[in-house]
Amino acid sequence: MWSILSVSAGALIVVIVVTLILYWYVRDITQKRHTILRNYPVIGHLRYFLEQLGEYFRQYFFLGDRDEMPFDRATRAWVYRLAKNEGGTIGFGSTYDLHKPGGLLFVNAPFPILDEDRSPTPALSIGERHCRTPFVAKSLVNVSGMSFGAISKPAVQALTRGAREAGCWVDTGEGGLSPYHLEGGCDLIMQIGTAKYGVRDADGQLSRARLRELAAIDSVRAFEIKLSQGAKPGKGGVLLAAKVTAEIAGIRGIPVGVDSISPNRHPEIANMDQLLDRVMEIRDLTGKPVGVKTAIGGWEFMYALADAIGRRGLEAAPDFLVVDGGEGGSGAAPQALADHMALSITEALPRVADALIEAGLKERVRLIASGKLVTSARVAWALACGADFVNTARGFMFALGCVQALRCHTNTCPTGVTTHRTDLQRGLVVEEKYLRVAQYCVNLNREIDMIAHSCGLRHAREFRREHVREVQADGRSIALNRLFPYPEHRQSMHTQA
Repeated sequence: MWSILSVSAGALIVVIVVTLILYWYVRDITQKRHTILRNYPVIGHLRYFLEQLGEYFRQYFFLGDRDEMPFDRATRAWVYRLAKNEGGTIGFGSTYDLHKPGGLLFVNAPFPILDEDRSPTPALSIGERHCRTPFVAKSLVNVSGMSFGAISKPAVQALTRGAREAGCWVDTGEGGLSPYHLEGGCDLIMQIGTAKYGVRDADGQLSRARLRELAAIDSVRAFEIKLSQGAKPGKGGVLLAAKVTAEIAGIRGIPVGVDSISPNRHPEIANMDQLLDRVMEIRDLTGKPVGVKTAIGGWEFMYALADAIGRRGLEAAPDFLVVDGGEGGSGAAPQALADHMALSITEALPRVADALIEAGLKERVRLIASGKLVTSARVAWALACGADFVNTARGFMFALGCVQALRCHTNTCPTGVTTHRTDLQRGLVVEEKYLRVAQYCVNLNREIDMIAHSCGLRHAREFRREHVREVQADGRSIALNRLFPYPEHRQSMHTQA
């Protein structure tokens, strides 16, 4: 009896399998969209399957520790060790190529600073003497803009709790202020994107009433007008429909389940004077520092900004400027823009710092750098170039457990960082990951100071360009102050290409 049933069940399975194969065969050979499947029905699916898995297998089996993009395995492993509090010590020797063009080398002092002579890295005030409630920022490294929507609820919760523990700020990103940002109790910078998410009225315009509400929240320390970001300059934010849940739509003030695509610029800001008008308006309304975030494509922006401030006075200046390099990341961006628009932070940052020095604005406008600055060496380089602070998003994503699966825009992130699927978010345990966020930040700041002490400096704010050398195409290094000589302070600025 049982043997007959077993044979019948087996036969049924065979019939089902054969039927499915015949179905796929007929469907493949008659469809007109895919050449491979039309010519090689059924087995052609293997090609697409292997292609899909290829990018994930390469990072583990076929690429060297320093080969992968956008972040190689050695860099990710470094961040993971800092986040797990395992230290940055290695054995036998480094795999870092000292002769690769663009490599960074620091000038070690013959007599480095002793432990007892070291000084704490000083905090810096943002907006002092120019707004009613300036912001005193302590950490060199802070969390860059990542919207609730682009990243998940537990990711926001872990980031904000970890930031409070480490003493750094979190930029909300352009998706608005969510309840999960406030849960953590950390310092927040409220970003105002081109769609005014979280600060818009019923007509999509900037809401003065909403700005006052946000300014009344103690943890909201400053406001940031986002003009563009390095991953997609010239295009607004992109949040695909699959990630626009009812909760996210409510926070942003947009329809549920519809692609959320911001305008490519603020419609009411078409020139430098209108930008400074908006800066002053928000600062007067909120009493808190107001800054600007932008990618840099050339020198026109900085010279136009300096000229406008020169005409109008220091009161008109933004309290901080966030410069995002063309290598910056995003949850979703057109490849044409991500690959080819805006200067790299390596070129943009020194030039922006020079423009502020030339205009006598370096002490007035705090300079924040962003764009693949996830290691202590890259942060130290940015400080030497003239940055006051560094923002990183992907560094903190790695601290949360990101494995660079490259699925940020698909709502299928395997580590729960950039998905709103609760089954995948389950893997991101806030009580565990917030500690890793804090440890990454604290240990990164500690390593930056370690590099400074090795250069003979008491703390990291003493970095200057002469402390860094950059490897050139011939394999030899040159001091950064020779690549980018410090400019002289000039009374007027003139636009140039």
